[in-house]
Amino acid sequence: MEFSFLYAIPRTAVLDSFFLAVTNIAGSYGQLWVIVAAVLLIFKSTRKAGVAVLLAYVMVFLVGQYGLKNLISRPRPCQIDLDFTLLVSRPSSSSFPSTHSAWAFGAATALFMRHKKLGVAAFIAAALIAFSRLYLFLHFPTDVLAGIALGIALGVLANWITGLIWKMAGINDKAAPVA
Repeated sequence: MEFSFLYAIPRTAVLDSFFLAVTNIAGSYGQLWVIVAAVLLIFKSTRKAGVAVLLAYVMVFLVGQYGLKNLISRPRPCQIDLDFTLLVSRPSSSSFPSTHSAWAFGAATALFMRHKKLGVAAFIAAALIAFSRLYLFLHFPTDVLAGIALGIALGVLANWITGLIWKMAGINDKAAPVA
């Protein structure tokens, strides 16, 4: 049963505080990645990555949050087991896929494809955000894995679309990506 993994995660006050902070920093709708995109848009050297991150965010919102969650309507573990003590308010939205994971991995992928070092840091943050969703008993492992896969796919697509936009706009982007 998919619950056994969630129950087996060791929980301590330190881990509770850490993963609660991680999920709060991400924002209830992944707003962290909109802020990251806005900062990237400021600088010419990261502007293309900023557009790709923002585009990935919007696509996850449309495909994941409004599309798949409503289509599949899978209950969350915390909606099935009401006895588990939550550190957050019990969400009423559906579980599949984890859009927190999708937003995080979509942004990390879009960023990594343009700026490797920033992308690696974003992937570390994304992994922590994805695990926080399991730790907080808000998603099943398959929700998080589907969110990761969705995010990576949409991050690649966002980067490709951004490249097309740059090409169609005639923006000179001959410089090699920043490592």
